Amino acid sequence: MDLLALADFNLVARHGGFGRAARAAGRPKATLSRRVSELEAALGIRLFERGARDLKLTEEGRALHQRTGALLVELNETAAAIAAGGDAPRGRLRISAPLLFSQAAMGKLAAGFALEYPQVRLEVTADDREVDMVEEGYDLVIRVNPRVDESLVGRAFLRDRLVVVAHPGRCRLADGSAVPVVVRGGGDPPVAWRMTTRDGPITLAIDPVLSVSSMMMVRDAVRLDVGAGRLPLSLVGDDLSAGRLSRWGDAEGPDIALWALYPSRRLLSARVSAFLTYLQKRFPGGSPDELAAFID
Repeated sequence: MDLLALADFNLVARHGGFGRAARAAGRPKATLSRRVSELEAALGIRLFERGARDLKLTEEGRALHQRTGALLVELNETAAAIAAGGDAPRGRLRISAPLLFSQAAMGKLAAGFALEYPQVRLEVTADDREVDMVEEGYDLVIRVNPRVDESLVGRAFLRDRLVVVAHPGRCRLADGSAVPVVVRGGGDPPVAWRMTTRDGPITLAIDPVLSVSSMMMVRDAVRLDVGAGRLPLSLVGDDLSAGRLSRWGDAEGPDIALWALYPSRRLLSARVSAFLTYLQKRFPGGSPDELAAFID
């Protein structure tokens, strides 16, 4: 297979068209079109569906792009590192992380990583959406309790759990009356919370008096005694220790696991490897207490 033609194919696939790829690379559009056509002829498959106004990868083209794009980047970066006389991580590293984790910890993490690896150009995007790593050009994504995805591999680097907390002056009603609570918006609000207390599991009747769009906003409202809330232990650990909030119990449900995921491939980017190692150093036990201490 012609590696130069393969590189041109990936260039066009990455930019979504011959014209955009030609402008980005400063090369003739006709040359890129010819090289891609030659690659299609050599492989005996069609890599792009060419419409009047747009260009779309075929199923075979998408598979080839996913499997070879990152490898070509690694080859180029390896050659550049050797030519520079070292193997220190360098180049761009794009990461997508959930909004709450980004607000609470990612700024501090990114700053520390940038100081430790000054030749890496780190770009972090806060997004709760499940991004397409290949299509959107991400090297690594951080996800909460991700679904199984055979195209990605990775590891859980942090675990957390939801706890029910309230202002210390607020008492849990014993007569079964609904407790005012603050909820994170989205869908129909629940009518009860299941939680585990020292006395065993209970069902707490609730009255959602305030709905907001982020866990940070829930915490702020609970601190001001608007109502009780269900929040990650790491986010309220400092408040619980200082007595600003009281813990009513552990919310029923699965623990929260934060995973660092990257495309499955044999050659792992030195930048991704460095960031994974950095996460392990920051959170060696992966516990809520470690995260709480980090974001304090």
